[in-house]
Amino acid sequence: MKTLKQTKCGETVTVARLDGEGALKRRIMDMGITKGTAVYVRKVAPLGDPVEITVRGYELSIRKSDAENILVE
Repeated sequence: MKTLKQTKCGETVTVARLDGEGALKRRIMDMGITKGTAVYVRKVAPLGDPVEITVRGYELSIRKSDAENILVE
């Protein structure tokens, strides 16, 4: 398993698990990123932060530190 941060541009992955706890996990889930959700990595900024993804039909930019807490397969 790898994290969303390690996913390459153009890949579509499925969320396997969310790490982190409390407010961090709640914020990620509020964005629509939950277990079993397909996530397409659209772009990664030159320095790796932020990561632009498409999830549930909308575009979203998330921090690299948040992407490390999303395990995908």
